[in-house]
Amino acid sequence: MSGGASDILIAGGGIAGLTAALAFAERGLPVRVFERAPALEEVGAGLQLSPNATRLIDRLGLGPGLREIAVRPEAIALLDAGSLKEISHVPLGADAEARWRAPYLVAHRADLQGLLLDAVRANPAIRLELGASIEEFSDDGTGVTAAVVRDDKNEEASGALLVGADGVWSRLRHLISPGEACRFAGRVAWRTVIEPDSPAAAIFGGFAARDRVSAFLHRDFHLVAYPLTRGRFNLVAVTRGREGRRGWSLPGGTSTLAGAMSGVDARLAALVEAAAPWTMWPLFQVDARARWHGGRVVLIGDAAHAMTPFAAQGAAMGIEDAMILARHVSSSDADIASALAGYDAERRPRVNRVRKRGSFNRFVWHAWGPIALGRNVVLGLRPPRKLAGDFDWLYGWSPRD
Repeated sequence: MSGGASDILIAGGGIAGLTAALAFAERGLPVRVFERAPALEEVGAGLQLSPNATRLIDRLGLGPGLREIAVRPEAIALLDAGSLKEISHVPLGADAEARWRAPYLVAHRADLQGLLLDAVRANPAIRLELGASIEEFSDDGTGVTAAVVRDDKNEEASGALLVGADGVWSRLRHLISPGEACRFAGRVAWRTVIEPDSPAAAIFGGFAARDRVSAFLHRDFHLVAYPLTRGRFNLVAVTRGREGRRGWSLPGGTSTLAGAMSGVDARLAALVEAAAPWTMWPLFQVDARARWHGGRVVLIGDAAHAMTPFAAQGAAMGIEDAMILARHVSSSDADIASALAGYDAERRPRVNRVRKRGSFNRFVWHAWGPIALGRNVVLGLRPPRKLAGDFDWLYGWSPRD
């Protein structure tokens, strides 16, 4: 197929890849997106979009559409899984918009991808090519040529830059840094969506607020619940586990999840049982020192820095990456090396800080014994607005243009 030397080639049609396509096109650069799946049907369930992400979606002109497919929770509440008592909460809703100048929203992942996909398809500067995967590339210093496999046939696509948005098991990460594999994090995530008229929803409504993100904390797991549109609720739990097969939506018995329920309130245990079936996925992460670029190839999102979900920033970091990369490339005067070095220098410190926040949350959320008691006392004594202030650096962030 024909292509242009100035094209931005993107491997992967997930949230990071589609956002990157829109960000590059907004800056006047032609884009080709290659997605190996024959149809874009996002797996998974819900995701949290903190203000640092929603303000960027607003910048792309998709704010009104986002608000139609998302819910604005009123708070993030931390609760003890054993007693269901609230430990503390961070106010959201109108307070979040006033404090961070953008809303904190929760949405179904497929709905967000659909919003981005519609915008990509409507943009004449973007070509979305499904059923096409980038398997190799060559870089002669003046441009990059990607080897594309489509319908078992080999093709080539040429461009100025190749962006790897191909996820945690990135093929392009392996190509630019052959020894840099992601590693299993020792944890397994479980997820499901409960419908408003289901027995699970009735159980949940008996002990939990429906207008907030609720995180139930326990030494062996944590479970997060939050509302979606049409009265649905997203549930995601994280436990210790084995690597097993790789995948985002694997069927599996819930014996491991149920086994982690020791000592929890009976209503929470009943919810976990009633909310079945659950799907699972092993959590993988990429080393903080991994290379993000080489020559005219660069990684964004999980391909660059997959991390465990304890900070709820996976989607947000991919969205931020996409916008920052597009700015550096569009203002580089064709000096791709400087653009990618600038992207790396700007993004890496922030991503590493988010990674450290996730590690801190993992320690705090899974604390037990005297440490958990101390956690509850300290958090309970802090006013909610001061707790919100701890996130100013994260949620209040805005890119410099």
